[in-house]
Amino acid sequence: MSTANDVSYTGLIKNGIFGENPVFRIALSLCPAVAVTNSLKNGLLMGIGVFFVQVLANVSVSAVRNFIHERIRLPAYILIIGMWVTAINLLLEAFAYSVYKQIGLYLELIVAFAIILSRAELFASKNKLIPSLFDGIGMGLGFLVALVSISFFRELLGSGSLFGVSVVASKPVLLFALPAGGFFAVGLLMGFFNWIDIRFFGGHGASGAGH
Repeated sequence: MSTANDVSYTGLIKNGIFGENPVFRIALSLCPAVAVTNSLKNGLLMGIGVFFVQVLANVSVSAVRNFIHERIRLPAYILIIGMWVTAINLLLEAFAYSVYKQIGLYLELIVAFAIILSRAELFASKNKLIPSLFDGIGMGLGFLVALVSISFFRELLGSGSLFGVSVVASKPVLLFALPAGGFFAVGLLMGFFNWIDIRFFGGHGASGAGH
């Protein structure tokens, strides 16, 4: 995993999207990535929710890292993540209830997303606030890009539509609308991101740091 000493702030963002993309490169949180990507709308909304939680959790952990005892650090990080998930849930329920009804259950599961907790432990707890902010932005964008890519692929091929609007006249491939098709789509996109890493970054990730 990269640290602030390895990369620039721009490198941290590129690293989250390409070098250590949470889904396509590190293969974390695959089940929720498949569960919510049967439509582009759900994938986009879930990705935005994870983005905000990732950024806020990183910043919060970095800000209080010197006050958290080593023995209770993981429960403390989970409490911080849970606080931000609850806040976003309440805001959605109050101001965007239709969205909350569609993805509220999945948003609550963000507390257990491995990528958010892992970045709190591996990066935010060891770095200052600004690098942690950019790491959170990079990882959050990486997860958002992954969910949008998967859901675009699945809805277009599995339903012949985007955002619920029909765009393909031919018969859809129903496999991609099923969970098995979700994992198949993830596998194909993983291969594509690996190709990008090898082609443009020499197989060492966008940050230039080793994995």
